[in-house]
Amino acid sequence: MSDKGSHGDGHPSNTDTPLVVWGAGVKTPKPISGNHSDCGFRFVDEHSHDTPTPNEWGLDGIERVDVNQADISPLMSTLIGLPCPVNSVGSLPLDYIDFNEADEVEAVLANTKQIVNQFLRKSYIKQSHSLYFKTFKPLANYSILLDKIEEFISMKDYKSAMKLSENLRKLALEGLHYFQTYDWMMLMTVVTLGYVGWILYLVVHVLQSYTSLPGQIMYKEEVVQPVKKVYILGSLLMGTFSMVLLIERSPPLYHAYTAMTVFLWTQILSQYKFLSALLRSLQKRDFVYLIKILIYCTMSLIVVEFLVNSFTERKLYTWCFLIVGIVAPLYLHRAIPWRSLIPGFVWVSCWSLSGFTLMPAEIPDNTNLVIVSGALIILIGLAARWLEHRCEQNKYWQHIINPDLTKPRFRMLVHLQAVLVGLSSVMVPLSTSHRAQKQKLLVFHQLINWGIAGFSMALPLFSAPCLLSRLTSIFLGFAPAFLLLSIGYEALFYAALGLVLMAWILFENTILYVSKVRRFSATDSVYEEFPTENDDRSLELSDARIALIFMVLFNVAFFGTGNFASIASFEISSVYRFITIFSPFLMSALLIFKLLIPFLLVICAFSAITKLIRVPRLGLYFLVILFSDVMTIHFFFLVKNTGSWMEIGNSISHFGIMSAQVVFVLLLFALTNIYTKDIQIKSSASLSRKLV
Repeated sequence: MSDKGSHGDGHPSNTDTPLVVWGAGVKTPKPISGNHSDCGFRFVDEHSHDTPTPNEWGLDGIERVDVNQADISPLMSTLIGLPCPVNSVGSLPLDYIDFNEADEVEAVLANTKQIVNQFLRKSYIKQSHSLYFKTFKPLANYSILLDKIEEFISMKDYKSAMKLSENLRKLALEGLHYFQTYDWMMLMTVVTLGYVGWILYLVVHVLQSYTSLPGQIMYKEEVVQPVKKVYILGSLLMGTFSMVLLIERSPPLYHAYTAMTVFLWTQILSQYKFLSALLRSLQKRDFVYLIKILIYCTMSLIVVEFLVNSFTERKLYTWCFLIVGIVAPLYLHRAIPWRSLIPGFVWVSCWSLSGFTLMPAEIPDNTNLVIVSGALIILIGLAARWLEHRCEQNKYWQHIINPDLTKPRFRMLVHLQAVLVGLSSVMVPLSTSHRAQKQKLLVFHQLINWGIAGFSMALPLFSAPCLLSRLTSIFLGFAPAFLLLSIGYEALFYAALGLVLMAWILFENTILYVSKVRRFSATDSVYEEFPTENDDRSLELSDARIALIFMVLFNVAFFGTGNFASIASFEISSVYRFITIFSPFLMSALLIFKLLIPFLLVICAFSAITKLIRVPRLGLYFLVILFSDVMTIHFFFLVKNTGSWMEIGNSISHFGIMSAQVVFVLLLFALTNIYTKDIQIKSSASLSRKLV
């Protein structure tokens, strides 16, 4: 266990436990003979013992005997003269017992028979339910081995009997593992095919609904009969699998996994006309286009694998933003045909965010950092407001700054939000000082904190509907709640994340403007090149970049200040600024809300970018699901059932988190849509006329 009470890792200090055995039938201690630091003993999870006995125990000259946790059960049973528990899988540690040779063999044989009986029971149950049963061949002649052991004992050849008993016990344990994992190959195959089918189904759906491919490729729509045949075949296949699983008395989840896999592949095969037409279309494409597709797929897999490894190594994000902080500004410097400070801003933003994943997940208290963060957030908001007035006539900024839409419903809205951020920064040390002095937080202070946090989150709804104004208002609106729930450097992370999100928007705006300039120079008319104000264009291959960047920033929103797998890594003391009476549900809700705020910022920026470049947000969301499912398959094969509680729990939680991310992101999209649904972008047609 860690100092905070969460599950410890696999370090020997968290897993090794002293075992003291004494009484009748127990051997006396032996002096150490030679180098006995490890004893050559291997634990169940195949790690060797390398922790020396503490010197203060006074056992330096005594030989230590290590055992697995399961071995204690047959040891206790043998010492008190009772049969081993029915489901015990432990091996009797002979180094602890002081029996004569005959009794030792009888004890080991009893232990062996108990494990063999478990194996036989598992084998019988599986065989009685299986249509096709595959036995465990090494134990096919177990009865002959038992007879030989009895024969050796009757001949008083105890060494041969002991050796054969231990070998039979080892084979029985392997047989138990064989039947415990008997269905693993089938289940992993079905689940993997299910995920692959879901990914292919998403690809087909995105290609058909959100790209221009259906209009470019020609395929017959009269496919009623062939599709009906596919559905009939799928139904027959699903019925066959269900009958087999019913006969074998498989759990209900087996039926669910199989049914979903067959259903998805039936849906995919029902689109075989479109798939064949798509394949013919790709064959007609030039070689450069195919290489481009291969490059995009390779880069997407690299980013996905980076995200998978980042779950166990947060520091990867440091290298990511350090590299992006160099590559992106260089690209912008070459792409922008005019002098601009945007490359420098992108460089500063990325590098400012790169250091947070080097900091400890357990955040130390530092109220001064929270106050400084509040001042920095105010400066960022005022700088964005100054930029709106300074660049409202600049043709480059017309996508994110619209002079006709920059007037908020309340003229002093930004100043009011800045005041609320400053007031929350003042309330942080005031509330913390009461707790430090072990004084009860006044109800008046609690009401002020609740009022600041709630009122500030409603103000963005009254901001101007242009992109920069609305996002700046959202950034300032959620800042007071985040500051009041912060205790240290995570408040600075909020400001740095806001800068990176702004850098992302500027990056996409630059690409959009440059691409329009290039398209205009390549054609005489631009009115048909771009969608109108209320229409979205089709998805393109390059739009996968937006989904991947979103996934990186979405994970950084959590990894920047904590451990993705455990909420216990986050300090709960900040909730005492809102509530002083112990209430686990309300406290957990406040803590989870704090963790959600960075997610909300990332999704708001993502939604704004989809409006900026006029692509269907749902189409990009499906791309996010697609990449998430690729990560889920990887995590599925990383799930552990051996090791420490933390290693097992983390592997399961990583898989569960990625599986649930589809629904989680969709719910956050629905929530943030309240703030982003009325963001307006100046139509491309009007901008094209200005280019003319």
